[in-house]
Order: sequence, then C-alpha cells, then structure tokens
Amino acid sequence: MLSLKGNKVYLRALEPEDLDFVHRIENTEEFWEVSATQTPYSRYMIKQYLENAHRDIYDVKQLRLVICDLQKKEVGLIDIFDFEPKDRRAAIGILIADAADREKGYGAETLNLICSYCFKHLALHQVYANITQGNETSIKLFEKQGFQKVGVKKDWTYSQGQFKDEILYQLINK
Repeated sequence: MLSLKGNKVYLRALEPEDLDFVHRIENTEEFWEVSATQTPYSRYMIKQYLENAHRDIYDVKQLRLVICDLQKKEVGLIDIFDFEPKDRRAAIGILIADAADREKGYGAETLNLICSYCFKHLALHQVYANITQGNETSIKLFEKQGFQKVGVKKDWTYSQGQFKDEILYQLINK
C-alpha cells in the first residue's frame, strides 16, 4: 500500500516470522513504562497474539504494524489503539527498538505515514498520544509532527519508584 511507504521506511502487517522481534521488544524492561507492561510475555503468548493479528481494527479496536527500513530490516512498531470509530479518534504509540536506529528520521516518517493513513483510510477526525514526562525524544517527535499539548494527567504513571505526569498530545485533522 503506497500510503504506508515513505522514503526511509515502510509499514507492514505483523507476520508469524516476527515472533522473535516482538518477543524481544515486549520483554525489554526499558520499554515497559510506555507499554504499561509489568511482567514478561512468553513466546507462546506472543505466538497466539501474532496468530490473531489479522483481525480487523473495527473488531479489535487496534492495529499494530511493523516499521521496516527500505532494506526490509525491522526497526520498530507503530500501534493504533483505543480506536473509537463513532467518535472518529484513536491513540498512537510508536517504538523504535534499537538505540542505533533512533535519530535517523524513522520515527518522524512513520508518524507522518500513520497519521495520513488514519485520516485518509480510517476517516478519523483526530489522533492522540499519551507521553510520560521526561520522554523528551517522544515529545519532540510528536510536536514536530504538529501534535499539540492539550493536557497533563498529574502523577499518572508510577515507574522506578516515582509518580510521573502523563502529557496528552492531540492532532486534529483539519
């Protein structure tokens, strides 16, 4: 699909062959704060998840795509979740898995592609992101793509022995 391909990355559906990649990401403790995970996932659980990943976004209210560079290497995941077709909105979460792949423009292009997809193909009115205070890389990424800070949830997330605010960013399709 051309709307999911850019100059640096393309987005594709999950495949059974993504088991090791998704398992590694879901079990990396450094990512648990952004995914609200507290326990590891077994390979069996990830395999079951991948077997059901084909289900329609209107049914399961979420869509996860793999971010690949143009050499077909998996670099991360992008999620559309909390999909509300009646209200025409959804949340977006993005993760670039390896530090070596960050700061290369993959995130910006992916976010641009997924927002275009949401507005054009899903007819959404808005997309939003919840970003934990201190995640300056994500804040910069979303602000650069035109997301506006619209609210702060005080002491929303408890992580590493402290409460952190969560910032709500929103992009409305004009």
